[in-house]
Amino acid sequence: MLPVIHYDPASEKTSFGDKSLIDQWKSEEASLIWVDIHGIKPDEECDLLKEYFGINPLAISDAQRDRHPPKVEFFDNYYFLLLKGLDANTSTIDFTTIQIALFVGKRFLITRRASESLSIDKGWKEVQNGLLNFSGGLNHIAYRLSRLVTDRYTPIVIDLEKQLEELEEAMFEDPNDDLLEQLVSNNRNLKKLRRILTYQKGLFDELAKRKESHLSENDHHEFTDIFEHLDRLASLSSLYQELTLDLLNGYISLSSHKLNKIIKVLTIVTVVLLPLTLLAGIYGMNFESMPELKTPNGYYIVLAIMGFIVATLIVFFRKIKWL
Repeated sequence: MLPVIHYDPASEKTSFGDKSLIDQWKSEEASLIWVDIHGIKPDEECDLLKEYFGINPLAISDAQRDRHPPKVEFFDNYYFLLLKGLDANTSTIDFTTIQIALFVGKRFLITRRASESLSIDKGWKEVQNGLLNFSGGLNHIAYRLSRLVTDRYTPIVIDLEKQLEELEEAMFEDPNDDLLEQLVSNNRNLKKLRRILTYQKGLFDELAKRKESHLSENDHHEFTDIFEHLDRLASLSSLYQELTLDLLNGYISLSSHKLNKIIKVLTIVTVVLLPLTLLAGIYGMNFESMPELKTPNGYYIVLAIMGFIVATLIVFFRKIKWL
């Protein structure tokens, strides 16, 4: 089934149905339509978009690709908006994205997503519940859907501040491999997030400034609102990535300091034991002609020498503040 919403401005009636509403819309001059495409074969999707709405094949190809940077492209009677939305299962910085395409014309709005999109579904329900209506125009609905896509990024970015604080505390209490793995993962995801937000910020800036006959002054204000929101999110993402890098450097510094302390202890132990081992090795040899072996108090003298060496080294290490 192809979900379709048909709106008649004269009667202000909104109808929900399937592909049959597209034929009704084609026969009218003033009605508006929203078609939500998902779960159909690419060839059928391509034929539908070209036959009923005259969508450029290259734009269709971009919309159907699994990976493509966010973009906005203008055609004679519509514009094409390609966004990266979060998939339905994403709720943390460890996120995955889906392609969301919007074709916005004077009389039609087409949304296309490869899989489930909570943002598109929420916008659809808002129309059903009367919270979002077609009287504001299709550009307003496109704005609302774009804002819903953007708003899903907001709690992820905002929650990062608390998460980074917790990671910083854990780093000083118990720097371990799991903590390092999480910091590296956060840094990688923040790079990806910042890139996506920067792309989308740029396209909404272009959309807000673009002078098109079917874009009203209010439309420019609404798209500027999304641009400003994305600008804040991109700035925060950049800031949190810098903080994450600082934490990574701090973790490495702490680990290096801890390693240096261990090496220092091992060095002290080695330096103390080395002359003792040397003495023990010398007097442990089994040569017959060793005059010291006949000394009555030789054993105690060697022990005293060993004790003197240990005491001297301990005093030396205290003096250079290694102990």
